[in-house]
This record gives sequence, structure tokens and C-alpha cells, in this order.
Amino acid sequence: ILFVQIAHAETTTVVAKLLGRVNRVIINPLIVLMFSLALCYFLYGVLQFFMNSDKADAKETGRQHMIWGIIGMFIMMSVFTIMRILAKSFGFDVEV
Repeated sequence: ILFVQIAHAETTTVVAKLLGRVNRVIINPLIVLMFSLALCYFLYGVLQFFMNSDKADAKETGRQHMIWGIIGMFIMMSVFTIMRILAKSFGFDVEV
């Protein structure tokens, strides 16, 4: 029984380290990339909104880009927060 517990503890540690590395190397940079894209989309909408202040349809398009950029940034921050909460709950490595 002691050997089974030791093997289980080692497997849990290996899995925790692996998931921590996957989180740090793949998931976090992907979330940062998606957040950056949403920020660029938002800033493009701001630029479009102010550059075309005399055209109603272009101004509306810029406003829509700003709204979707904000929604995208909110989703990415939510995903990042949920991932951190889950990782902390299960005791995984949560380095950013």
C-alpha cells in the first residue's frame, strides 16, 4: 500500500508540473496574444471612429469595433482569471 501511495504522489507531482508548464508555456501566451489582438481591434475602432467623424456609417463601424474589442478583452481576462482560480484550486503551478 505504501508503494501505491508513493507512486500516486509521484504521478500527481509529474502531472502537476506538466500542467503548470503547459499553462505557462502555451496557454498564458495564447491568452496574452488574444488579449493583444482584441486591444488592437479596439484601438482600430477608436481610430476609425475619430477619423470618420463626418460619416455616420463609418463612425458606426468604428463604434462596433470598439464594442467587440472590449468584449474580447473582457473574455480574455475572464479566461485568464478562471484558469488561475482552477490552477490554484487544484494546487498547480500558477506562474505568470
